[in-house]
Amino acid sequence: MKDKVSTELIERLRNGEEDAFIELVDLYNRKLFGYALTLTNDHAWAQDVLQNVFLRTYEKRKKLHITSSLQNYLFRSVYNEFINQYKKNRSTMILEQKYFEALDKAVQSHKDTSWEKIMVRVTQEIENLPPKCQEVFLLSRKEGLTNPEISEYLKVSKKTVEAHLTKAFGVLRKKLGAEYRTFLFVFFGRKGLTR
Repeated sequence: MKDKVSTELIERLRNGEEDAFIELVDLYNRKLFGYALTLTNDHAWAQDVLQNVFLRTYEKRKKLHITSSLQNYLFRSVYNEFINQYKKNRSTMILEQKYFEALDKAVQSHKDTSWEKIMVRVTQEIENLPPKCQEVFLLSRKEGLTNPEISEYLKVSKKTVEAHLTKAFGVLRKKLGAEYRTFLFVFFGRKGLTR
């Protein structure tokens, strides 16, 4: 569903208002960069993907036809740009074929599912984890720290870190059901698939 702010912003973009584009970048830059980073696992590449998405959105602003929400449209644009760049640079990119295929499958199976809904659902379940469990899980999956690094950072044993991660994955698997791997994958990229 399109919210009122998105609808107005799309209309202003179509009318060629420069301020509307600046507002769009301010509103979505951080979220989209985070998502691009989960896909690429590389800051420079994620920035490149994002710049291209914003550039194309600006170029097509007067002809924008968005049937879902503006945010959903932008998330899909980031994904499509990533795939295009990956295909162009396949020979030089060190990106596992398995990851590419799994990502494509995850996105295709959720074509009608809003990115926002997936992200809200996963975020809620992560926020419902016990505090220590949640902290360890986010350090591992979002920050990309290894178990020894988390152990050192939190001043706890490696066994404690492993126990928290096992518990977190168990709870999320139960709460998110059969699609748990896909949800974690869409949310955290490759790091979400390691359990």
